[in-house]
Amino acid sequence: MSALPLSGIKILDLTRVLAGPLSAQMLADLGAEVIKIERPGGGDDARAFGPPYLTDPEGKQNNNNSFYLCANRNKKSVTVNIAKPEGQAIIRELAKTADVMMENYKVGDLKRYGLDYETIKQLNPGIIYCSVTGFGQTGPYAPRAGYDAILQAMGGLMSVTGHIDGEPGEGPMKVGPSIVDYMTGMNTSIGILSALYHRDANNGEGQHIDVCLFDTVIASLSHWLQIYLVNGKTPPRRGTWGNGGMPAGVFRCTDGELMLVVGNDGQFQRTCAVLGEPELANDKRFVKNNDRVVHGKEIMAIFAGLFLKHPVAYWLEKLEEAGVPSGPINNFEQVFSDPHVQSRGMRVEVDHPFEPNLSLIRNALTFSGTPITEYRAPPLLGADTKDVLATIGYDDAKVEGLKAQGIL
Repeated sequence: MSALPLSGIKILDLTRVLAGPLSAQMLADLGAEVIKIERPGGGDDARAFGPPYLTDPEGKQNNNNSFYLCANRNKKSVTVNIAKPEGQAIIRELAKTADVMMENYKVGDLKRYGLDYETIKQLNPGIIYCSVTGFGQTGPYAPRAGYDAILQAMGGLMSVTGHIDGEPGEGPMKVGPSIVDYMTGMNTSIGILSALYHRDANNGEGQHIDVCLFDTVIASLSHWLQIYLVNGKTPPRRGTWGNGGMPAGVFRCTDGELMLVVGNDGQFQRTCAVLGEPELANDKRFVKNNDRVVHGKEIMAIFAGLFLKHPVAYWLEKLEEAGVPSGPINNFEQVFSDPHVQSRGMRVEVDHPFEPNLSLIRNALTFSGTPITEYRAPPLLGADTKDVLATIGYDDAKVEGLKAQGIL
């Protein structure tokens, strides 16, 4: 078995909360050594984002909650107070041998600490320095803090998400999870990997990467936003309706709901047969997909009545036999009970000091030659401070002295 793809890469991670930490976790899964820098005492802000928390064996209050746990496996935690000159000196020393430095502070904040790109570049010209912010390093909004829900609103995602106008509960709606943070984390990883390749292919040249949530959410709207760019009209909210093939959406059955996506004319013909109304496929309103899009409300209403005749399991079996894409609307318990999810190993267990069989979500990438097989629990706050600082010449006495001063 080969080494992991990023074995030998060292990353100094000063990011907090979600987008940056998710990216750093992805890179750690791929084999990079990720040194997570946290504030002494409190640590990553995510540690205070509320329950549920793991249970300390001694019953003490702790800071290992689900928000922190989801984005920090396979890392080392080092506590450093970067507001102090001694703490800044530690970061600069660690940066000298790092391949990547990641941060998500407000624009300009790290310059006053001597931890900005230009300063770090003087110490390590080949470093890839990645800044993750809400609104980017330039532009009138650059100084603003940015959180996922704000960017969902400002970037247009909420304007096209929610119930169809005229239905109960109509109006803009936020996507449940912090999806913009997640997508920004993926963009951050892509940017870092690209810059590493460029550096190694071009005489060791490093660079500064600017990734932000605002750019990410706008780019993610893809074909929806392209509609506006083509005809100047914002697409209406479609609720659970699909974005291409029609009919597509949630249909109520006798005992629950299912999601159906009819992606082409052949699938439409087979769906009509399954529903016991094969003649619908010859109705001039519905023959071609473009026709069905124009007459979307009509075909959706007809299908809604037909699906009410049988339970979910009945329809899913018949649709599967007919080769029509459909699926149940699973809650999280049902997701992890699904035999396909189990066969893909999407739940992994790690040995955590507070819970020997802590469940986490596995990395979504599957490699044939360099599989990700090792998952280490998200570290306790400062768990690796002593070991990491020993690599830059800080002995136990010096570490203890800095702890006494509130530096570590």
